[in-house]
Amino acid sequence: MEELRTRGYAVIPSLIGDRDAADLRTLFDEDDAFRSTIVMERHGYGRGVYRYFAYPLPEPVGRLRRELYGRLAPIANGWMEALGQEQRYPAELEEFLARCHAQGQTRPTPLLLRYRIGDHNALHQDVYGDLAFPLQVTVLLSEPVAAFAGGEFVLVEQRPRRQSLAHVVPLERGDAVVFPNGVRPAPGARGPVRTTFRHGVGEVRAGERLTLGLIFHDAR
Repeated sequence: MEELRTRGYAVIPSLIGDRDAADLRTLFDEDDAFRSTIVMERHGYGRGVYRYFAYPLPEPVGRLRRELYGRLAPIANGWMEALGQEQRYPAELEEFLARCHAQGQTRPTPLLLRYRIGDHNALHQDVYGDLAFPLQVTVLLSEPVAAFAGGEFVLVEQRPRRQSLAHVVPLERGDAVVFPNGVRPAPGARGPVRTTFRHGVGEVRAGERLTLGLIFHDAR
């Protein structure tokens, strides 16, 4: 994923098919699948609703989380080395989650997010404890134009001694975007420099937008 090195984020086209996207959308109303429901407006996070899955995760969610972690762990370790950090991540998700659970981070963090007209998600980071994986993934489950308008996925990168840079990431249904949940090493004239990312979603102007969020560390 060369884009992760140069831009700090990367799009994976057609990570899931239309049928899988439809199946995941229908899960939103199945209460037994979730441990928690957050109404964003009540907490000042924006507007919209998101729901954290309970363990055991639905098969496609658990599989995607496991497979993507395996692909991203070497990149995450490269980032830690470039940033001068001692933290390293094991090759397998199960071992990483065991480390999370040993530190009291036992609550699953994969989630579904639903936005309707006027909804949005304020810029934020998804860090839920002392142990955090530096990359996460969002998968678009709804068809742009046909199902919704607006709702652009936005990344804002704070750069040292420079103004912040906004990245608006176009996605089609089934596409995924991989991005930092905190900091990343950006190429600099004298070697890597640390930049800080936050992410959010612009206002939905029509229809309904659903996404799957895959966060690899668990929460306290």
